[in-house]
Order: sequence, then structure tokens, then C-alpha cells
Amino acid sequence: MLVQLIITDFAIIKHLDLSLREGLNTLSGETGAGKSIIINAINLILGGRSSADLIRTGCDEAVVEGLFVFPGNRVLNGMLGEAGISFDGELLIKRIISREGRNKVFINGSLSTLQILARLGPRLISISGQHEHQLLLRPDNHLYLLDDFSGLEEERVGLGKLFDRCQLLREEIRGIEKNISEQKEREDLTLFQIQEIETAKPVPGEDDLLSGEKMRLQHAEELLEVASNGYQTLYENYDSVLSSVARCTKSMEKGAEIAGELAPIRDSLAEIEVRIEDVSFALRDFQKEIQVDPQRLEQVVERLETLKRLKRKYGATLEDVLRLKDELGAKIFDLKGKLKRVDELTKKLQEMQGELMQKAVTLSQKRRKGADDFKVAVEKELHQLHMKETVFKVRFEDSSGAEGDPAGATIREVRPDGLDRIEFMISPNPGEELRPLSKIASGGELSRIILAIRTILSRTASVETVVFDEVDSGVSGATAEVVGEKISSLAMYHQIVCITHLPQIACQGETHFLVRKDVINGRTEASILNLDPEARVQEIARLLGGRKITARAVAHARDMLRKA
Repeated sequence: MLVQLIITDFAIIKHLDLSLREGLNTLSGETGAGKSIIINAINLILGGRSSADLIRTGCDEAVVEGLFVFPGNRVLNGMLGEAGISFDGELLIKRIISREGRNKVFINGSLSTLQILARLGPRLISISGQHEHQLLLRPDNHLYLLDDFSGLEEERVGLGKLFDRCQLLREEIRGIEKNISEQKEREDLTLFQIQEIETAKPVPGEDDLLSGEKMRLQHAEELLEVASNGYQTLYENYDSVLSSVARCTKSMEKGAEIAGELAPIRDSLAEIEVRIEDVSFALRDFQKEIQVDPQRLEQVVERLETLKRLKRKYGATLEDVLRLKDELGAKIFDLKGKLKRVDELTKKLQEMQGELMQKAVTLSQKRRKGADDFKVAVEKELHQLHMKETVFKVRFEDSSGAEGDPAGATIREVRPDGLDRIEFMISPNPGEELRPLSKIASGGELSRIILAIRTILSRTASVETVVFDEVDSGVSGATAEVVGEKISSLAMYHQIVCITHLPQIACQGETHFLVRKDVINGRTEASILNLDPEARVQEIARLLGGRKITARAVAHARDMLRKA
């Protein structure tokens, strides 16, 4: 259950520390005092949407923290274990919203994600409010409510997973078949491409080598001249560089005999002499290698054009061209393998579809049985909520829009949640035909229907905390008193947090909080008080009589609290 909620710099809340207890916790206060803001804050620690607009004016961030206690909760322990979060029965969730729109989530002190928080949220708290009213009006949600009541959620989820596997397998088959069809259409082109590449016989790196050879052939005469001039200047001429260096070396030899410090210079000149000889001989050898061969140049240019054409058609490099040839060859030889694979997958799909169909029919049959029990349970609860003549029914429809037998359905009619489309039908008054909830239910009736369904589902629900946000909307008088008693009875199974404006509900339960709004130093701030017995009497009296609290209202409030 939720034992503590701390809200900081959130909307008109500067700092709020709310300690909740087991059983029924009621919250009341003037309109606009901040009750709904507290619900919004709870939504945030359940993974709900956030906005920078929620941050208190003048502040950089808003922080919401919730401390939960769940002794021995195996489901939560498993979920948190998968997320790598330690759990010993206490769960501390902290969410920070910044002006830049960034969110930080911490679970038990470890940085976490909104995705994990959104998974945990439905296991922590169930919120019933105006949003749930809208959900109840949508037939798409009725199936899930029925499954919750009938204990069929696990079967529905299992069916959905099997459906997804069938879909993936079907898509895989379609993909292979499409590939086979395209491959057959392109088989002639593929063979031509392979033959063109094989005929050219490209070698990796060949184009780079030929480009270098082309450059040498195109500039052969120029290279010969450069090499010849260099050789003559360095070695062959009478006044060659080598001769000059040699003469200088001999002079240094004589000088070194007289002045020893010239010896290193002499040695360096000797080394230069050797280097000049090496360079000269290299230039001589280079001249021998140079070919002036117009015919070879023509062959090289033609080969480069062939390779360039291959790269233009089949890849950026010759390695890519050869890789494509291998891939094209594999496609030709892989066709038979793909046809065999399609046969294997088709047989597997047929088996899975048979299993899917069987599970879908079984689930539908269980739902129809559960619908009868659900009808009885809902009508019983509604009768206790002063809707004694109400008739409730779960209407099943097949794909044609008429009620049908699931055993006669086809595999095409199976959806991820099964074969069934259902809608809750209701007749609040005798003599009226059954109509969809969205077309018949008033606000007060809808509130009681939600409360009735919530009461029924609470007996099997795994969530420990239920929040009612003005579920008493549209009810008053004796009906409000019954609604209060019903919410109080729910508190036997769950921790209840109930926001109300009705004294008949506020007087129920063990703990009563007052949410109020004050102006402090020119700033509006919302705060919350845990009312003591006398303050609670005054708040019930206010709810009974409005702004002016009379002695009669106070006496009535004391009487209501005594009887609750």
C-alpha cells in the first residue's frame, strides 16, 4: 500500500507530506483547493505523462515521491528483479520533472526508466475517476473488465502472444514467397550479371595497379628524361656531383691528417659519396624499367574501362563487385532451399493456427459463462446502490455484428484478444430496452456502475491501493450514503484513497484529510491536514451546510460520524 506521498514544487503545492493508512482515507476540501493536483502527482509516480507546466512557478523542477509497502509480493519481486532493482518489501519511487522536459526516475535509490515505472504502475495503484468513466463508455474496454472478473487475463495474454507468433510466422512466409517471386522474375537478369562479372574476371586491387601502370605509360618519355638527367648529373658527367664530392672527400682526408676535428666531416662526405652512388644506380635501373609501349597503354586503358563499367553497375570497388557475384550465385542456388522452407513454415503455421483457434474458442466459452456470473454480480451491487430495477447484460457479437456461437468461427475472425466483441448493455428503468452504457447512463448512474464493477473486481484484484477521484459525482441523499458504505466495505480488501465532496462519504473510514488553499507572502499554496476528531466534525458540517456552519450542521455531523 501507499504509506507516504511527498510532493514538492508541483503546481500550487510548495511542499506536501501525506502519510496514508490502511483502510479508507478520505480527502475533502473546497473546489480548486488542490485535490485533483494530488491525483495528478500520484499518476506521475505510476508512470503517467508529465509536463513542464506542472512545475510550480519560479521553480526549476518538481519532485514527487511515493513510499509503498508490499510484504511478500512475489509479482513485484519478480518484476523488480528483472529490472535489476533490489526489493525487500518496501518500494520508494521518486520522479523529477525539469523545465527542459527531462524526467528522472529513481526506484529504491537506483536510476530507472519511465518504461519500467509504467509497467509497475498498474500493480501499485488503481485510479477510478473521470478518466475511468470515459473508459467505461468505450466498448473496447469492456472485454478486459469481463476478463478481470472471470480470471481470464492470463489466458487472454497467452492467446495474444500466440497470435503474435502466428502473425510473425505468417509475415515470414509472405516475405520468403515475395522473395521467391522476385527471384524468379529476375533469374535471367541474375544469370546475365553473374556471367558478365565472370567473363571480366576482376581481381581485387587490379584497378589500382592498372591506374598506376597507365600513369607510367602515359608519361614514359618524361620519366626517362627525368631519370637520365638525374643519372648524368649525379654520376655520368665529367663534373658530376659524385666527382665533386669525391674531390672534396680527398681534400678532407689531407686536412684530417693535420687537424683531427675535420675527420667527422671527412667521414660524412664519404657517406654522402656512397649515398650518391646508390641513388645514381637506382636511377639507372629505373631507366631500364621504363617502357614506351603505346600498344600496352591501349590494353591498360581498355581494361580499366571494363573494370570501371563493372564498378558503375555492381559496386564501388572490385571487392564489392565480386561480393555481389557471390550473392547472386547464392540466390540462384538458394531458390530450392527457400521453397522447402516455405513448406516447413506453412505446416508449422497450420499447427499454430489450430492451437490458436482452439484456445480462442475455449476462451470465448469461458467468457460467456463468466458474463452470466458478471451480470448477476453487477445487478446485485447496483440493487444495493439504489438501482433496484436495473437490468445489466453483456452482449456478445461475432464479426458480422450479430450474436454467434464461437465454435462456428474461422481463423480469420481471431484477434489478439480472442474471438469476442462485447458491450455492456443496461436498462436502468423497468420497461426500457437494453441500450449501450454511453447512450443510457446519467452521471450518477455511471458513477454507481463504476463503483459496482470496482467492488466486484476488488475481490480478485492484485492491486492493494485504489484511488477514487470524485466517484460520487451525480449522487446525493440516501444514494450517497449507500455509496459511502460501499466504498467503506471496499476498504476491507484494499487501501482506499477517496476524494469526495459528499458528507455521507467523508464520514466513512478511519482517516480524513482536508486539502486547503492559502495565500502566503503573495503566493498561493495548497496544503493538507490530517483532521483530528473535532476538526473532522467541522469539515463534515461544512460539507453539509456550506460556508456557514450551524449548530444543527455540527450536530448532524457528529451523528453521521457516530453511525459510520
